[in-house]
Amino acid sequence: MSERVLVKQLQGLPDGPVSVSGWVETVRDQKKVQFVILRDESGAVQLVNPATRPAEDGTEQDAAALALTDLISNLATGTFLTVAGELKHDERVKLGGVEIKIDALDIAAAALPETPIAADSGLDKRMDWRFLDLRQRRNNLVFRVQTTLEHAFRSYWIERDYIEVHSPKLMASASESNAELFEVPYFEDKTAYLAQSPQFFKQMAQVAGFGKIFEIAPAFRADPSFTSRHATEFTSVDAEISWIDSHEDVARMQEELLQTAFQAVKDKHGAEIEELFGLEVQVPAIPFPRIPLAEAREIVKSRGYEIPRTDGDLDPEGERQISAYVEETYGHQFVFVTDYHPEIRAFYHMRDEETGLTKSYDLLFKGVEITTGAQREHRVDVLIEQAKEKGLGAEHLDFYFDFFRYGAPPHGGFGMGLARVLMLLLGQDSIREVTYLFRGPTRLAP
Repeated sequence: MSERVLVKQLQGLPDGPVSVSGWVETVRDQKKVQFVILRDESGAVQLVNPATRPAEDGTEQDAAALALTDLISNLATGTFLTVAGELKHDERVKLGGVEIKIDALDIAAAALPETPIAADSGLDKRMDWRFLDLRQRRNNLVFRVQTTLEHAFRSYWIERDYIEVHSPKLMASASESNAELFEVPYFEDKTAYLAQSPQFFKQMAQVAGFGKIFEIAPAFRADPSFTSRHATEFTSVDAEISWIDSHEDVARMQEELLQTAFQAVKDKHGAEIEELFGLEVQVPAIPFPRIPLAEAREIVKSRGYEIPRTDGDLDPEGERQISAYVEETYGHQFVFVTDYHPEIRAFYHMRDEETGLTKSYDLLFKGVEITTGAQREHRVDVLIEQAKEKGLGAEHLDFYFDFFRYGAPPHGGFGMGLARVLMLLLGQDSIREVTYLFRGPTRLAP
């Protein structure tokens, strides 16, 4: 495979022969000159061709020049091609200060003349043609930011001697509850379930003596929600650590992780995010504010909003209200809401012996929950009793309880939704905008 020149490399090259490849973004076919904007994965460049038109008096003209002009006139948006020509630096050219005078075009794949989506197409229509929608420069940036974010997560953990695991996504039983499970036919008339989270296997790694682990992988929820922040398949960012004193150890690790990752995004993409998304990446200060749930509910009430939920948790508007309070009071976009009642937490969350509340937290970012974290209950007798309280039968959880029958260190961790972080970081209204291929109750294609 020949090494091609990327558009972003052109500014560093001298004037002279050059060849680039990409897709046609726009064509301006004027009487005396033709302009083509060609885009590849790194940027866009202006191509120029002095137009040669058929002479009205029948004068013989350069057949090759005529053919090139005609070819450019008929280029459809989206056509993939390679252009050979003369690179010229010209500060008057707004697009990067360079242009290429076309010598030859080689079409790799022509596009149909009518594009099925436009800049003003609705979100569902754009999702139908996601492969075309992703050609936009800002959508390309979304996944460059995602790559930087994940790399920063991994770098933070690996530099601190964490182990990366890949837990199975086919399970014999629920990982958190019997609800929201996708059933999958398995061998010999068995039924398997797509993993809601890697929770049990993260904890197994602690019992196995791994100490500190992380995983970035898919998770599945059979939740018929149509909100802007829910999906049936999503990427979960998980970590679990041993020998903790409380959920505070987990929270401190997570805030360091996010500060490190946001700094990496700002350093690499900050200027482009500001240009294309109109916002400045704010690197969060440490420590993040902490507010107990009971206090958070009182604050929300004092702001004039009555939470309609009867289980004692915050609803989405309550989350927005407490986050607005934190922004106004502390100038911070993040807040840990802590000390949840056991009734609204998973059975494996450890409970404080004095208060009876769980040693857990939700992390809110710009008014949206992105994480649940907790210290886990590692004493098997307590764990079994808490599972019974939730109505969970031991017959489905016995393999999990076995993890704790042979010694388990105090441990805890969190699960974080990658798409929610990206959505909020880039100021988008829906996780569909920042998910490569979204999956929801009514979408299984493309």
